Amino acid sequence: METISGWDMAEALDTKEDIIACLEVALAQNNTKFLFETLEALARSAGMSQIAKELGVSRDGLYRSLSPEGRPSFETMVELFEILGLQIRLERKSA
Repeated sequence: METISGWDMAEALDTKEDIIACLEVALAQNNTKFLFETLEALARSAGMSQIAKELGVSRDGLYRSLSPEGRPSFETMVELFEILGLQIRLERKSA
């Protein structure tokens, strides 16, 4: 994945539409590292300390879980989406 020096994804996520678009791109890439980086940026944009508190984990633990090497549980991801005011929806893949 290419990065843009000095650009922080978390600073660009101002609206729910921005968040949804970013997640859709991350999921379409079928790249878990990019998905976790996106989730980490989402958590930072919404306030990592507050989200960690709401999840019942430490701030450092949440950072580790959402790092590219981390593997957040499905439960953690669903709870994170809930905190962000989002829900997971599945749809049939187009042929």
